[in-house]
Amino acid sequence: MVKLIIKNLKEVELPFRKEIEEICNEKVEFYQNLFKKYDKDLTLEVIFNKSAKTYLVSAAIDLKSKKVLVAEEHKDVLKALNRLCSEFKKAVKRQYELERKDYEYKRKNRK
Repeated sequence: MVKLIIKNLKEVELPFRKEIEEICNEKVEFYQNLFKKYDKDLTLEVIFNKSAKTYLVSAAIDLKSKKVLVAEEHKDVLKALNRLCSEFKKAVKRQYELERKDYEYKRKNRK
C-alpha cells in the first residue's frame, strides 16, 4: 500500500495545482502495482519549494533498506515534476531490484 502526501502545494501557482495532483495520483498507481507484494506500507512524499523564479520539487519514499530521495529544479513546475517522476522511477526500481536481489537471479541464468 502506497500513500501519497503532497507538501507545500500552496507555493505552486493556482492554475497548476489540480494538474499536479492528477500527475501525482497517476504516478502513485504505478507504485501501487510495483509494490503489490511488499511487506511494508509505504509513504510517497512530494515536496514543492519555490525560491525566486525556480521551483525545487523533491520526492521521497522509505523502503526497507534505505530512503530513496530525488530532487529536480526548474523554472517551470510541470517540467520539474515530469523530470522528477522519471528520475525517481529509475531510482526506486533500482533500489527495489537490489532488495529483491534480482541481479543474482539474472546472473545465475546466464551460466
